[in-house]
Amino acid sequence: MRRALPTAALLAVSLLAPAAAHAQPPDQTIDADQPVATERAVLSRGHVDLGPRYVDGDWTLMVHDDSADPSVWRSLDRTVFEVSDQAVLPVPEDPAYSFIGEPGTPVYVVPQVQNPDVAWVGWNTQDPEVLDTIDGGVTLTLTGVDGPGELFVYLQAGNFGAADVLWDSGRAERQDIWVEVNTHTHANWVFTEPGVYLVQVEVAADLVDGRTVGDPATIRFAIGDATDTEAAFAAEPPAATSAPAEAAVVEDAGDSDSGTPVVALGIGAVALALVVGAVIVVVRGRAAKRRARTGGAE
Repeated sequence: MRRALPTAALLAVSLLAPAAAHAQPPDQTIDADQPVATERAVLSRGHVDLGPRYVDGDWTLMVHDDSADPSVWRSLDRTVFEVSDQAVLPVPEDPAYSFIGEPGTPVYVVPQVQNPDVAWVGWNTQDPEVLDTIDGGVTLTLTGVDGPGELFVYLQAGNFGAADVLWDSGRAERQDIWVEVNTHTHANWVFTEPGVYLVQVEVAADLVDGRTVGDPATIRFAIGDATDTEAAFAAEPPAATSAPAEAAVVEDAGDSDSGTPVVALGIGAVALALVVGAVIVVVRGRAAKRRARTGGAE
């Protein structure tokens, strides 16, 4: 199933059992000298982020692997996110989630709230050289999804409001997420069927020196216990062809690493925790970068 897609703004939602360990992304800083690992890696547990980084002077979308000790950066071409059957949850009875499928249908959820049995996939714009060079933030664009089912990424406001769907593989246009400088956030990624998914994205930014940089990349997921991670490494994504769309934005008065209170959500017979972690405050220009680097002070 091939979809050409757009990008929308930053997201987060958690459909996750009460055993979840963490309600919001941890505070973190990233050292400039963190190494780049060259070996292939299958990431199935622990804290990981997608993020831009300069590699030998080239703007590159990579994986910041905090599950390793010490933390390392990894190439997306040499990384597979393995999502086991431990991630399976039923679609809620709540009509607000009807966009995912029929109530009770099992889906695979990579959650915003950490589940110790599932990789905790987020993203950040915290590499020191990125902080020094980008003008306000980056645009993370979904350009295509190749897989046996649908992918949804969405934000839940934590007040029983409707889910804010930001990436939807059923939409035939690009979808943009605006990510402010010095942001660290996590999201719900929902896959409707097991199998190999190739999620095609681009990360682009305007730099303070007037240049524009961008990097297309493919995020590889092996969904379900029966899915071979070697097949995910070997899969070749089709060429993405789609028209650009405006970036969607989620605004909030808080810090990008702040969380909102936990909200209980009934999903079938299972009580699941719903927590909003980080939200994005869109502030453009160099003033945003100054605030990010000074903790909010002008």
